Amino acid sequence: MRVEVVIAWPHRFERRELELEAGATVADAVRAAALGHAGEVAGHAVFGVAVQPESRLRDGDRVELLRPLQVDPKEARRRRAGAQRTGR
Repeated sequence: MRVEVVIAWPHRFERRELELEAGATVADAVRAAALGHAGEVAGHAVFGVAVQPESRLRDGDRVELLRPLQVDPKEARRRRAGAQRTGR
C-alpha cells in the first residue's frame, strides 16, 4: 500500500512517499520515512485526525507528524485582543 508521511514548519515541509506492507501501522510508516525529526514530534494524525502510533493505515493515507505548540492558543488570543485594544 502507498502512504505519505509529512512534517511541516511555517515556511517549509518534508514529505516521503512510501510503499508499505498491508497492515502497517503509523509507527511503521514513521520509522520507514526516516525524516530524523523524532524529537520535534508531539503526536501523529492521519488526514488531520489524531491517531496513536499503533493505528493501522490504509492505502492512500497521509500520516502527519505533529509538532508541539510554540504558544498556548489562549495566550495568543489574549495578545491579539490586547493589540487591537491599544490600536497596534
